Amino acid sequence: MAQKRDYYEVLGVDKNATEDQIKKAYRTIAIKYHPDRNPGNKEAEEKFKEAAEAYDVLHDPQKRQQYDTFGFNDPGSGGFNPFGGASMNMDDIFSMFGDIFGGHAGFGGFGGSAKRGPQVHRGSDLRLKVRLSLQEIAHGVTKKFKVRKDITCSHCHGSGSADGSAVEKCPTCHGTGVITHTTQSIFGMMQTQGVCPTCDGAGTIIKNKCPHCHGTGIEKGEEVVEIKIPAGVAEGMIVNVPGKGNAGIRNGVNGDIQVLVEEEPNDTFIRDDNNLIYNLLLDFPTAALGGDVEIPTIEGTRLKVKMEPGTQPGKTLRLRGKGLPAVQGYGRGNGDLVVNVSVYVPKTLTSDEKRAIEQFRQSDNFKGDAATKRSIFQKFKNYFS
Repeated sequence: MAQKRDYYEVLGVDKNATEDQIKKAYRTIAIKYHPDRNPGNKEAEEKFKEAAEAYDVLHDPQKRQQYDTFGFNDPGSGGFNPFGGASMNMDDIFSMFGDIFGGHAGFGGFGGSAKRGPQVHRGSDLRLKVRLSLQEIAHGVTKKFKVRKDITCSHCHGSGSADGSAVEKCPTCHGTGVITHTTQSIFGMMQTQGVCPTCDGAGTIIKNKCPHCHGTGIEKGEEVVEIKIPAGVAEGMIVNVPGKGNAGIRNGVNGDIQVLVEEEPNDTFIRDDNNLIYNLLLDFPTAALGGDVEIPTIEGTRLKVKMEPGTQPGKTLRLRGKGLPAVQGYGRGNGDLVVNVSVYVPKTLTSDEKRAIEQFRQSDNFKGDAATKRSIFQKFKNYFS
């Protein structure tokens, strides 16, 4: 058996630590190694139990004094173990330290009251996929889905009772939903609570179960669900729709629907976060002489933009606020529309066009100055380096 670590070392506090410091240190460690965050991790579970044992001793003035005096060699007890044996149960920890964890049924959650009572069964979540066009992402959209899921039983209306009679209080837990176990430890009698196996934590039982749902209060069915997708979502995001998932057992709480977003490719724009990129293929005369061009937008309109004479390939224009909106709550405003300019060079020419260009070939103005050549060379050098 491995030797126990000093309780102060386990929590990472010194021997003069206050009760608040001990509580804060324990909460930090307990949350880090909590079973919900480390499913199936035995090492994390052992560290969680170790921290719980240390906290149980150090936050209690009498136990702490006893430990400070004798360490693990408590006279007459055969060793210091606040849980009264090696078979420590997770439910023991959650029930004893409710002020740290809040309500905890099994391994679920941190919030709420430490007191247990009848359990409200929650339906499971559903997951759907939705493919959106860039235009739908820009404006937001409402989609309709026909969802096959657990719905409230149409015969018993979710009660689980065949004749609509009232359910009866569970004789095992007397309506509390929990059963209490009493065990003897070195500190006296200790009580722990667990979910009642007879009623599965509901606190009530049904004598005459509905034959259609077998007392569960749910049945298989379909529902058309409208789901609103906010503007600005991106590939891989999940939109949560509360209360539209599977119905809970016996009028319990409905689960949620989680909608996974996928983006359809767009022929006009390339998405870069909230910015949109548009590749403009400019004709040579307009690049040389200047002129107005039209730039498409995600709104479906076209913006007139003036190109300066001598516009070079590779020039970038930025149209502020013409991109995609930020998802509500995750940013502000709209991204930009970034226009990358390329110049179109025709692959075939007529005889007249060839003669005209041959005349331009001899002009020093069409050969480019030294500064322009150096700039182009540097761009290619950087690209291939």
